[in-house]
Amino acid sequence: MQTRRNFLKMTVLSSLLTLSGLASFSVHAAETIKVGILHSLSGTMAISETALKETALMTIAQINKSGGVMGKMLEPVVVDPASNWPLFAERSRQLLSKDKVDVVFGCWTSVSRKSVLPVFKELNGLLFYPVQYEGEELEKNVFYTGAAPNQQAIPAVEYLMSKDGGSAKRFVLLGTDYVYPRTTNKILRAFLHSKGIKDADIMEEYTPFGHSDYQTIIAKIKKFAGEGKKTAVVSTINGDSNVPFYKELGNAGLKATDVPVVAFSVGEEELRGVDTKPLMGHLAAWNYFQSIKNPTNTAFIKMYRDWAKSQKLPNADTVVTNDPMEATYIGIHMWKQAVEKAKSTDVDKVIAAMAGQTFKAPSGFVVKMDEKNHHLHKPVFIGEVKGDGQFNVVWKTKGPIRAQPWSPYIPGNDKKKDVPDSK
Repeated sequence: MQTRRNFLKMTVLSSLLTLSGLASFSVHAAETIKVGILHSLSGTMAISETALKETALMTIAQINKSGGVMGKMLEPVVVDPASNWPLFAERSRQLLSKDKVDVVFGCWTSVSRKSVLPVFKELNGLLFYPVQYEGEELEKNVFYTGAAPNQQAIPAVEYLMSKDGGSAKRFVLLGTDYVYPRTTNKILRAFLHSKGIKDADIMEEYTPFGHSDYQTIIAKIKKFAGEGKKTAVVSTINGDSNVPFYKELGNAGLKATDVPVVAFSVGEEELRGVDTKPLMGHLAAWNYFQSIKNPTNTAFIKMYRDWAKSQKLPNADTVVTNDPMEATYIGIHMWKQAVEKAKSTDVDKVIAAMAGQTFKAPSGFVVKMDEKNHHLHKPVFIGEVKGDGQFNVVWKTKGPIRAQPWSPYIPGNDKKKDVPDSK
């Protein structure tokens, strides 16, 4: 009888320990590490962000197949903020507070990133942001795996001004009306001023998210370009508005030989389903293109194509890879490496362990997370649109470029520290 009482006491004690979080290691070993995926799967940005969700799930599956992280499987928690910026903040709070994820991979637009920042700071969450952006930001709780302006926008405009890029003297700064295009164009205007370009030779236009009628704007661009100086368009149009913009560009017969367009938010995914033959020769600036030839990229492309077929994704036979997908893939692997180095998923320990992490990227380069500024050192490529929707690389840097979060063309930035505030 005494033995039975002792057994019952031990059983009750074990249950209490489990409920209080003090259970044995064998119980903890069965747990998963939760990973948040925060991307628009509906609305105007779904055209760009859905592929990033799939890339994240593919990468998590790859890591789990190889043993997980610290012996634990990664458990993805997917939410859809539906291209609704306040909803991004609500969903991020849900991921951190209710779902208890250890890290979040997500956002595309800067307005979505800006909306979630207060939540990540308040709850000390960790966000990996995979898209090129305007800079002018450096947060302790964010790692930026996309390009800063000096890794995309500035090199692209320098190329347009060069002999190889057409020796442009006039510029149309055309974008979607939100923080990324407006801040990027503020930086580009200051850069163009430093090169002797006057305001009279800069045209700046914005359209709302989801805009679809580009006839009037294309007509204005043709008129602006017909005033005697070689003209180029710098496009920061985001989301599904790119489809009608490029269609109208083709309809108007605005060829790359006359007025080249360089895009910062158009890659292989956005050109799917668009007749790209009239767009041949127009440009995009990124840190990766699917057309880059190397064994690492070949394996990356095959992995995504196999994933698309296994998951029965729409048009699985024609899926493509692009720059933000590569940045997502890099970010998840670097986070894994940092967790294993820190031997913990604790946010502050992982942040410290991220400094200096390296990874052999599909671009063909070993990219590095800067020791101080939470941005990757990345190569820069400029590609021409081909008839099949891919890009032919016409210019590239010799190697990875260190990001400058604070643009030197903005007054006062020389006084800002290139290191996140730890508060």
